[in-house]
Order: sequence, then C-alpha cells, then structure tokens
Amino acid sequence: MKGGETMSDNTSIRDKLVQDFVDNYMEKIFYFCLKKTNNRLDTEDLTQDIALNVIDGLNKGTVPENYSAWIWQIARNVYSKWAIKKRIKRENINSIDIYDIDIVDNTPNVIDEMIYDEQLALLRRELAFIKSEYRNIIVAYYLENKSIKDIARSLNLSVDAIHQRLHRAKNVLKEGMSMTRTFGKRSYNPELVRFVLNGRCGKKGQPISIISHLLYSNIFLEVYENPQTAEQLALELGIALPYMEDELEFLYREELLKKDGNKYETNFKIFSKEDQYKSYLNNKKVTREITKKLCEIIDLYVSENKQTLNFKYIGYENAKWALLPYLYDQILFINFSSDYQKNKVSYKDVTRTIRPDDGCWDLYGYEYPVDFELPTLIGKEGYHYTDEKEIMLDVHFSQFYFVSKNNIFKKPQEINYMHAYTLWLVCNDRLEECDERYIDELLKIQYLKKEDEEIRPNILILENYKPLYSSNEKIKELEREIVELIKQTKLFERGYVVDQALEDGWLKYDKTTINTIGAYIYK
Repeated sequence: MKGGETMSDNTSIRDKLVQDFVDNYMEKIFYFCLKKTNNRLDTEDLTQDIALNVIDGLNKGTVPENYSAWIWQIARNVYSKWAIKKRIKRENINSIDIYDIDIVDNTPNVIDEMIYDEQLALLRRELAFIKSEYRNIIVAYYLENKSIKDIARSLNLSVDAIHQRLHRAKNVLKEGMSMTRTFGKRSYNPELVRFVLNGRCGKKGQPISIISHLLYSNIFLEVYENPQTAEQLALELGIALPYMEDELEFLYREELLKKDGNKYETNFKIFSKEDQYKSYLNNKKVTREITKKLCEIIDLYVSENKQTLNFKYIGYENAKWALLPYLYDQILFINFSSDYQKNKVSYKDVTRTIRPDDGCWDLYGYEYPVDFELPTLIGKEGYHYTDEKEIMLDVHFSQFYFVSKNNIFKKPQEINYMHAYTLWLVCNDRLEECDERYIDELLKIQYLKKEDEEIRPNILILENYKPLYSSNEKIKELEREIVELIKQTKLFERGYVVDQALEDGWLKYDKTTINTIGAYIYK
C-alpha cells in the first residue's frame, strides 16, 4: 500500500471501476462475444469469463491508466484462449459487428485485423450518411466511451430517449452496412451551370463568390423543381451528411435555396439543355429581324437627340455596347413585366430582389455544356456597398458584361459605392469633391481616363431615366414589331442580339474598343 493511501481509498476506487465496467462495458462485451461465437450459450460463458478476469484484476488492486484499453486487452486475451480451446479457425469467425467500434486498443490481434479494417470502412461510410441526431449519440457512446447518462445530460434529453435513439441507430447502421450504396451520377460526373446575374452583389461578393463552386452548381441542378432532404442529396452527390447539412444551410441563408420542412429546393430559375435548345431554334428564326429593328431604333433616336446625348468621352461606337442591351431590356420590361403592367413603375424604379449584406440581385442558371452554339452570355451588375462611408445619394451605375465562347470580352472590374459616387461627381463636373484615392483606383481600372491633363469619364453617360423612345411614329412601329417577334420565342437572351449586331457590323470590337464597354451611369 502506498504512503497516504488507505484500504478504504482503494476499495472506493475499485468499487467505482467495477460499477463503470457494469454500466458501460458489459453490453459491449456481450455483443463482442456474440459476434465471435455466434452462439448465445457460448457468448454468455465467454462474457462471464471476461467479466471475472476484469473484476479479479481490480480486486488485486490494479488501477489501469487507460481503463478502456485495459478492459479490451483482457477481452482479447480471454477470447484468444477460448478460441484455441474451441479450435476455431480464422475463416470461420463472423465479421465484426457495429458494437466493436468501442475497441480502442492499438494492437489488435492478427485474427481480427483484416476483418476489422474492412468493416470499419463500412461503418465510417454509414456514419457519414446517418442523421445527425443518431450520429452524435453513436460517436459519443462508442467512439468517445461516454455513458448514457453523460450523453443524455449533454444533449438535454432523458436517459430513456438516449436508449431509444441508440437502439434505433444500431439498427440503421446494421441495415446500412449490409447494403450496397448506390451514389448518383453527379457524385462522379458533376455537371456545369452558366450563371447570369442581374443586380448588385452583396458586401461579400455574393452570389458571384459562391456560385462558382462545382458542388453548389450540382446541388442547384439536383433540387431544381425537385425538393430533397439533406440525406437524399448526400447520397446523390456522394458527400458525407454532416458536410452536406452545413452547405445546404449556408446556401439557404444566402437565399440561393429555399426550404420547406426538411426539404431544399433551388431558389432561382435554371434553364435545362432541352429548354435552351428549343429557345435556340426559335431565336434563330427571329434574331436577325429583332436585331435589325433594335439597331434602327437606336440610330433614329440618336439622330433625333444629338444635342442631349453625351457620347463625347467614349464615342458612339463604344456607347452602342451599352445602348443595345439597355434598349432591349426596356422593351422587355415595358411590354412583358407584370410589375410594369400592374403598377406602371418607371424603368428607373426597376429593382431586384433585396438580398443579404446589402445585395440586390436576381440570378438565372443555364445547364452547360450544350450541343449547339450558345450566344454571348450577357449579365448585368451594379456597384456593391462598403462600410467606408455612409451612402448619401442614390447613384445609379450599371454595367453589362459580355462573355463569349472565345472569351474575347473581359468581364469588368466590380466596383463599390464610393467608386460609383466618384464617377457620378466627375460626370457632374464636381471633381473638386472627389477623394483622390478613388480617382486613382478608377484611373487604374479605366473607368476614368486622363486626357490633356484632365480627368474624364470613360463610360456612357445618360442624362435621364427616360426610355430610348420619342414621338417618332417610326420608332413606335418598330417597337411593336419587335414585341410581336419576341412573342414567338419562349426565351430570348440579350446575347443573340449582340452576336447578330457584331455579325452585321453594327457593333465593332477592335483595338479602339474601350475596356469599359457596357458601363453606364445616370448623370
């Protein structure tokens, strides 16, 4: 007996260890023996022998440093002697059961090693797909060796509830381990989505900063008009459930997914390959006529309003890149928008859906690749807010961006509110009010330029919010004709018009084309 220790102290320690063995290990030892013997009578005998060896060791004063490893070492030793006595060959031993995962000894005997490793892989697979309410209990009980009472306390549940969930979890795991998991096609052959954004990104760059991830694209495709649970998606995409749950909640918070109960669904329109092909066939029939009439409207309007239009900084050829999609959007909004038809709101008041972090955007997806020639992808963005300065003015800056199959057009640099505000000041001849820091940044990304030692805008300036129309009856008639042509299609993209205008020579892209084509601001 060590100095300072009493017989009473040792007895107390022994009693606690014996009680811990009875509470937390007897059931596991029983199932360990059951899988080894496959016979209930032998199981009971073997379990009793192991228990007697454990209790005998404790009665002799043994206080192991690693209690769990010590118990399982005794279990292995007793089983080995029993196996030799029974002359059980290795190939006749049953595969390991889920209850063996409590074994933490780092030196398993040779008889179990191969079988244990193979089944443990199955177990890990099933733990990845079991619901979190079951998974947490399984991990705590078998892998962390926590007692039922401790688990109940940590999860704020009753002991009975933990027992019930543990029993259910065992059955689910056993069922899963005995089946073949069939993962969906997207788990090994992910698909692609092209995205078109209209509006202003949030402070963190979302959704542009999010949607480029291949996993997210395939989540959107999988649950588009097909609500699914996290478990279904985890299996379909071959992603462990804990990670899938986290990703789905993130996309839900960012409003890219919607949720009904425990099922998730894509929160924006995705055009399938079939939809796009039908649209392509319809669009090819009318693209040339629509483009010709749009270009004619712009030329007529410009000739009528030479005194008020401000192309002096970038020239008409560069201005066309913003005017063409701008006019197309106006015609679509005025003639097809339900908001306009009901409320007669002006084009100035067109707003996108309010999003997290000061975002204001709408998103569209297109399955990709397709087996036909796609038009140039044309999106539209505004500035994003920063916390650098309180916003004082409703500055309207927008930019169309063009991404072609040959990538000949660069996607523009995204700018923040202070950039847009500085541009607005320069356009209104209030250069003295500008912060030099933003002037330098805008010069660097070419939204401003320096000519004859003067700072000038390098974007299209629109004087007001009025549509590109006039009292000219010819323009009105052209608009009506365009509307009738658009009605023949189910999906008409801006890109068809831009591509046709390039083919016809109305638009030009050469060494004189500025890098900021498509950008405009209201003065």
